[in-house]
Amino acid sequence: MSQFENVAVVKKANVYFEGKVTSRVVLFPDGTKKTLGIMLPGEYEFGTDCHEVMEIQGGDLLVLLPGEEEWLHIQGEGEFQVPANTRFKLQVKQVTDYCCSYMTE
Repeated sequence: MSQFENVAVVKKANVYFEGKVTSRVVLFPDGTKKTLGIMLPGEYEFGTDCHEVMEIQGGDLLVLLPGEEEWLHIQGEGEFQVPANTRFKLQVKQVTDYCCSYMTE
């Protein structure tokens, strides 16, 4: 899906790591939410409160998922999932465009 219909967007951006990672919240009529954002080159570590699905729309990055020893390389488009209440690491090589879905089940 390249476009969302009938949604609300929170105007205030989420800004992390001194502005190197930003996102905006998109709220859907059924109560679900996603964030759309950009990550600049750098190394980052994030924690999750719920299960997350990260859709990479474009970019070049390495992802170290919880419990894994090998980094996942995504160049161009790709996807990865992160369990709730865990941490994951990113090594962003090129500006990366992403959409994160927050799963409540």
